[in-house]
Amino acid sequence: MKIKNLITEWETAPHTKLTAHEHHVRLPIHDAARIAALAEMYPAVTETQIITRLLSAALDELEAALPYVPGNRVIAEDDQGDPIYEDIGNTGRFLELTKKNTLKLENELAS
Repeated sequence: MKIKNLITEWETAPHTKLTAHEHHVRLPIHDAARIAALAEMYPAVTETQIITRLLSAALDELEAALPYVPGNRVIAEDDQGDPIYEDIGNTGRFLELTKKNTLKLENELAS
């Protein structure tokens, strides 16, 4: 999700599956004021929903920004037949750990 798409989403006030865990944070005053302003602009969306979606969008952008580090092993070919090398950077580890933690959190929620 791109941050620029959040406004459209907030206008429709969607619901997302949440974990059982709560994360408490103290925001800088200016950021808290901006969250409050968005909540006033989109009254169907709570401040918690705004913070949740902003964090989700930022994590999507962070994942996309992780640098590709080509390894030696060819894992596929592109449309022109050129080799695509495995990524030995942090992207694979991040995705693997995300999957592991997703399963853990889903199991906790189910029990």
